[in-house]
Amino acid sequence: MSLPFNIAIDGHSSCGKSTIAKAVASKYGMRYIDTGAMYRAVTLYCMRNKIITNKEVDLAKLLNALDKITINFEFNAATKQSETILNGENVEQIIRGSKVSDQVSIVAQIEQVREKLITLQQEIGRLKNVVMDGRDIGSIVFPNAKLKLFVTASAEIRAQRRYDELVKKEENVTYKEVLANLTQRDERDTNRKINPLIQAKDAILIDNSDLSIQKQNDLIDDLIITKLRE
Repeated sequence: MSLPFNIAIDGHSSCGKSTIAKAVASKYGMRYIDTGAMYRAVTLYCMRNKIITNKEVDLAKLLNALDKITINFEFNAATKQSETILNGENVEQIIRGSKVSDQVSIVAQIEQVREKLITLQQEIGRLKNVVMDGRDIGSIVFPNAKLKLFVTASAEIRAQRRYDELVKKEENVTYKEVLANLTQRDERDTNRKINPLIQAKDAILIDNSDLSIQKQNDLIDDLIITKLRE
């Protein structure tokens, strides 16, 4: 596998992008980068520092703070997963909660935030073989990625998956609340002015609403093997 061999995985929230990306990275010895975690980390910083309140961002305060935000990833040997580090603190579990989920699409649509994180993402992928998932990887971050996937599923199925995850974490939410939040995020992601969620022209669509995990994995393996042979 020659450098850089990058795989871009875009799609709606809770469609399984991260699960796919982690599995591919593990199987093919690539580095996995969860760009959504980066936006979640910035959102957590904003929440902690009262930069975002009642879903309103103090833009001047945020711009002043951007240079103070550092985001890294560390490999956890026990879980065999990459974990998100915000200013030296492991925030992997905190950023996955519903409070951050409620706010992240608001922060993610801010141009200066996207510019900062896209630059970091491109630097990571320049000299390494990476699998990166997000909203604009194939269209903006890695327009020349060797393989681009666009993953989706029906809103109802995605909401059920997310609800099940939150229940396991003992969060007090209802399915209706999760569906409403997911629908709002879809609306913001697809209609924001800066780098909206779109399917890149050369991305392969995977609707996993009715696909088993095994069938999905087999399909993606076939696509990767085809690209490796080119």
